[in-house]
Amino acid sequence: MLEVIEKLLILQDRDCKMAQLHAELAQVEPQRQSFLTRAAAAQHALETARQHVQHLESERKQLELEVEAKKQLIERYSLQQFETRKNEEYRALAHEIQMCKETIFKIEDQELDLMEQIETAQKQVAAGTRTLHETTELVEGQVGDLTQREASLKNDLDALESNRAELAAVVEESVRERYERLVKSKGGSVVVGVQHGVCGGCHMRVPAPLLVHCRAEQEIVTCQNCGRILYFTRDMDMVVAD
Repeated sequence: MLEVIEKLLILQDRDCKMAQLHAELAQVEPQRQSFLTRAAAAQHALETARQHVQHLESERKQLELEVEAKKQLIERYSLQQFETRKNEEYRALAHEIQMCKETIFKIEDQELDLMEQIETAQKQVAAGTRTLHETTELVEGQVGDLTQREASLKNDLDALESNRAELAAVVEESVRERYERLVKSKGGSVVVGVQHGVCGGCHMRVPAPLLVHCRAEQEIVTCQNCGRILYFTRDMDMVVAD
């Protein structure tokens, strides 16, 4: 194998590992935000349940005030009945008292219904509290693990980047520039082997003359189809697959 190919393969291996680490690091923040969003959703659900209970309690208190108001009316009408001497006024007041009592009965039915709703809503608050507690514990653990992984990935990346420039510097400038252009346009592996007569990058058949040059290992050979740099080693099969 050409010495320059060996240097390129070492550089490429370093670049691929760095690219992988960059890709993994790029996923950390979205994952962290996903976990935090999950916790926020649990918090929001609990707050919504609590507000619902408060709303129902407010409605119940309003009904209690209405009942109290009707009871006061009954007391006032009863006093007026006691004071009046006219049968017509007495019957009218009795009718008003009866209407107040009927209204109170209806309101008390509404109160019973509200009490059931409040009980159900309070159970939802209790369930939401448990869910929030469990979710918070889970998210804190997952976010903690992500933070540790992020730090580990950054350390690994720093270690790989530390002498990348040195690895690149030992490659002839014109070859290195060609390599860099290929990496920019193709991404991933741009120095690829030839096996069964096909390019290891685009998997297209390599013409026989190029295969001969590649095997001769006298100069850099590139794929006519994709432009990747080709190389051959003795463990590769040069026979074209059917």
